Amino acid sequence: MSSSVIVWFRDDLRINDNPALLAAIETGLPVLALYIFDEASEGIRPLGRASKWWLHHSLASLTKNLASRGVELVLMKGPAHAVIAELVQQIKPSALLWNRRYGVAERDLDARIKADCLKSGVDARSFNGALLYEPWEITTKTGDPMKVFTPFWRAAQALMAPALPWPLPTGKMSAFKPSSALNSLSLEDLSLLPKRDWAKHFPETWSPGEQGAQEKLDNFFESAFSGYAEGRNRPDYRSTSLLAPHLRFGEISIRDVFQRAGEAAHLNPKISDADLRSFRSELGWREFSNHLLFHNPALASENYNRTFDAFPWADNAPALHAWQRGLTGYPIVDAGMRELWQTGFMHNRVRMIVASFLIKHLLIDWRFGENWFWDTLLDADPANNAASWQWVAGSGADAAPYYRIFNPMLQGEKFDPDGIYVRKYVPELAALRAPAIHTPWLASPADLRAANVSLGKTYPLPIVDHAAARERALGAFKALKQGKS
Repeated sequence: MSSSVIVWFRDDLRINDNPALLAAIETGLPVLALYIFDEASEGIRPLGRASKWWLHHSLASLTKNLASRGVELVLMKGPAHAVIAELVQQIKPSALLWNRRYGVAERDLDARIKADCLKSGVDARSFNGALLYEPWEITTKTGDPMKVFTPFWRAAQALMAPALPWPLPTGKMSAFKPSSALNSLSLEDLSLLPKRDWAKHFPETWSPGEQGAQEKLDNFFESAFSGYAEGRNRPDYRSTSLLAPHLRFGEISIRDVFQRAGEAAHLNPKISDADLRSFRSELGWREFSNHLLFHNPALASENYNRTFDAFPWADNAPALHAWQRGLTGYPIVDAGMRELWQTGFMHNRVRMIVASFLIKHLLIDWRFGENWFWDTLLDADPANNAASWQWVAGSGADAAPYYRIFNPMLQGEKFDPDGIYVRKYVPELAALRAPAIHTPWLASPADLRAANVSLGKTYPLPIVDHAAARERALGAFKALKQGKS
């Protein structure tokens, strides 16, 4: 065995509070940092286009950060078990260390690699670098997985406080220098950037990487944490942390976010207990989603509540396309879908609105929405994305009741009262005054002319009538509940 240790980076693209990296440094052995772009292992879901854009820039940032500590990030591509087996054979490390993922395919892959390492005499260890609590640590009194968020989060908070984040020791790290080339790829070799100029506006909002994550967190504490409990529902002004993509790729640790939120609330009297509880509850939903994924591996492809297997979904490709492109004729829905396309992100309140519209107004299977978000959302997370879509559909754990159907007009009037959000992403309606901007089909001909809006031409008429769609959805859900589908 050589005097070296491999740190295998995956969804933990940071150097601070990275348990696997810290454990590697503590061995005192030279470190080889490795990232494998793996779309070939069985069951591993390929990243969507938006996530690949983020990954490209996040790897560039990690490469720079590691280089500043004297370590090169080795990039490889292919099925991870084969790549690692070849690398172990080539350099014969003392240990292979990584942080855990919680999908079943990822867990099976890790088990296979651990077994291979054991046969080769290589110490293989994994760590919790993604969650406050492991999915198996929180159970019912009978030891079963939790199915409802509120008791889950209550039980989680009753446990020992999450471990404090550990910063990386300062100074250079001891880097492994192989005697022969490792055939490391360049970042461009991974072909992660979209071929079209679709993502050209992403850099206006996002700076992938550890530094960008810390800046987002600092900005949130300074400008939006105070009043978060109420403000988080308002898409018309900066009211959320925008940390989701950074957490998705592990550029900042959840323990760091949890701890610093408490410290910020303690230091700033304007941040209320409700603000802190509400923000930490959002972190709790991320924990709960991973808990669900761990115990329900097909969360993104199968109804958690199998009763929904009999639901009469509609086959309506034109309506799906209109929804994807933000051309439904409902301004708050269209604003959300265009925000997603332009920025790779969507405000959480609006995510619920657009999901409800697709599922309940159009009766389109939630999996089509989940797939679209997976492809276009920068923070498309295997657990959060699936759990959230199933929650809205009513098919998931602790799901919204089947009869909860968001009224997109009222949602727009309540959470975007002045139409600021709609004007930003639906400029065709920019000159319409509120509240008519949320119901342009009810505006007077004079107001439409003054705003230069021609319904059906410059902006579409609603593709479905709200009242009729609501009754249709209620009928379908009631029939399902009664076993008549």
